[in-house]
Amino acid sequence: MGGPLGQDEERPVTSILTAVTQSPLHVLVVAGIAACWGAFVVAWLAGALYNAARGPAQRTRTRFSPVMLVGAFIGWAVFRAVPYADWQALTLEAPWVRMLGLAILIGSTVFTLWARLVLGAMWNSDPIVKQGHELRTDGPYGITRHPIYTGMLGMLLGTVLLAGVGQQILIFPVGLLLFEIKIGIEEPLMSATFPDEYPRYRQRVPKLIPGLRIIGRRQGIDVNQTDPQVRSMPPTHPPHTD
Repeated sequence: MGGPLGQDEERPVTSILTAVTQSPLHVLVVAGIAACWGAFVVAWLAGALYNAARGPAQRTRTRFSPVMLVGAFIGWAVFRAVPYADWQALTLEAPWVRMLGLAILIGSTVFTLWARLVLGAMWNSDPIVKQGHELRTDGPYGITRHPIYTGMLGMLLGTVLLAGVGQQILIFPVGLLLFEIKIGIEEPLMSATFPDEYPRYRQRVPKLIPGLRIIGRRQGIDVNQTDPQVRSMPPTHPPHTD
């Protein structure tokens, strides 16, 4: 015999499907999320297949997949532990929130795909150094040191806003935590591979947030104070010019 309790238990599973039928805005939500993340998946699968067939050999590799599984499990555990009614208090149904989320999602998707294209065969899901590895510092890599992560975080934020926040809010902090852990693995590897170029690159380009160096200079703030690995580095010589 169904009752309010049974309805509450089913609601987390059926809420998205029910929302689609409520207004054209919800159709836009599903279409926007499906199109952007679909393009992301297709691009990543195509790149992975190309790299497997024609990419350079790996020289140094660090496994990151177990960390991703742990992060996903933590997010799932929190999601299940908090009652659905509590998540409802975080729901934002305003159309302007949804449209802002759509704009962020589309822009971040374009930025992510651009960064992936520029990186080319040097990309890998695990932190690695490949034969003939090149340090990219132009294009999106002149905006942030990890533009793929910047773009993916933007995609997560856009998805959260487009979906009306609520339970989806967990996606962003979990993603941010995983990327910070991965960056903590990657950057020492890059510093060891490019001991002259990478320290200068780190001092010049922000890690994840575009324009952070410019804001810090205007406000008289040393943004490197927040990055212990940059703060502890000895002074480097200016780049040589030919």
